Amino acid sequence: MRAGAVDFLEKPVSREQLLESVGRAIDVDRSVRRDERERSEIGTRLRELTTRERQVLERLVLGRTNKRVARELGISSRTIEVYRRNVMTKMGADSFSHLVRMTLVAGIDPVGSDTLSTSGST
Repeated sequence: MRAGAVDFLEKPVSREQLLESVGRAIDVDRSVRRDERERSEIGTRLRELTTRERQVLERLVLGRTNKRVARELGISSRTIEVYRRNVMTKMGADSFSHLVRMTLVAGIDPVGSDTLSTSGST
């Protein structure tokens, strides 16, 4: 099963059982391919973010306020709002919760990220 088997069929197998099993396997494959495609698209969008946009994204996803992120990065809260809007647009997110879900799908671990230092670069 770990090698990708969807069902275990014992002989003799009826035509209906076989067709149902093949149908389930096709559904599983479609779902896996859709998830992989989504993860790839999100990864492409993430790579298009500037270093500063990525720093802002990672901090916001941790639940930090605009004000706190601004303090950490040494810039104004208004500038954070601009970066946040740019990130939302570039990522194609229609809400902040959608953006958070995208980062989870992409496997971003902001807690272990190198960009979460308090330096104010780029």
